[in-house]
Amino acid sequence: MTPRALTIAGSDSGGGAGIQADLKTFMAHGVYGASAITAMTAQNTLEVRAVVMLEPAMVVAQIEAVLDDIGADAIKTGMLGNAAIIDAVADTLERYRIEQVVIDPVMVAKSGARLLEEDAVTALRERLLPLALVITPNLPEASVLLNREVTDEHDMRQAAHDLHALGPRYVLLKGGHLPGSEVVDLLYDGAQFIELRARRLETNHTHGTGCTYAAAIAALIARGLAVEQAVRQAHAYLHDAIVHAPAIGRGYGPVNHLVYGLPVAR
Repeated sequence: MTPRALTIAGSDSGGGAGIQADLKTFMAHGVYGASAITAMTAQNTLEVRAVVMLEPAMVVAQIEAVLDDIGADAIKTGMLGNAAIIDAVADTLERYRIEQVVIDPVMVAKSGARLLEEDAVTALRERLLPLALVITPNLPEASVLLNREVTDEHDMRQAAHDLHALGPRYVLLKGGHLPGSEVVDLLYDGAQFIELRARRLETNHTHGTGCTYAAAIAALIARGLAVEQAVRQAHAYLHDAIVHAPAIGRGYGPVNHLVYGLPVAR
């Protein structure tokens, strides 16, 4: 059977992040992608101009429509926007007993626009993180979730440990916001830390990297890979997608989601 993945996230009119990035990434990994849209955004590589959140009932209706017919081998969440949507999504995931959930706790766009209401952080922490197979916060997101600053690699280890205590089975803490010529991501399963290192790329073509990374992990898990293997392959894929990014837009441009070309149909 063709592996299937569902993304629950916002729409990016510029095509570089959100639902659009997720579906491109699923396709790049030979996975059938379905979507449940949480928000409509008017944005490009320079700015987010407008955001309209959907009603929670409509978000749930999309999820149910997909799961009742197509199904999903893995689900990835991105921009959820507010506490009401987070609660509705958590209730639905619990009702369908979905186990392979990758949560990207999207809070702020690359342009600086806030994509998660402040009062929704508690709902994200208490309702959604315990349902996750993997969470993929960057350092600012981890700082918000833990109510303290995460400022160096030593802090990252303690932060990963404390995030794991909130319920997810794996924590992928992304270290791209730290200075240095090397970027270190940390994968923690409650017992061991695995470091994923890559040289820092000096580029503005980083729009949607968080979405793409998490979507690649979800796609690879949907294909049957173990979490560590999925994270390692997604890490390499994202690096190459940034290296070969198309020159699109005048701001933070998108990565090349089809850097490896389309997979051969089997």
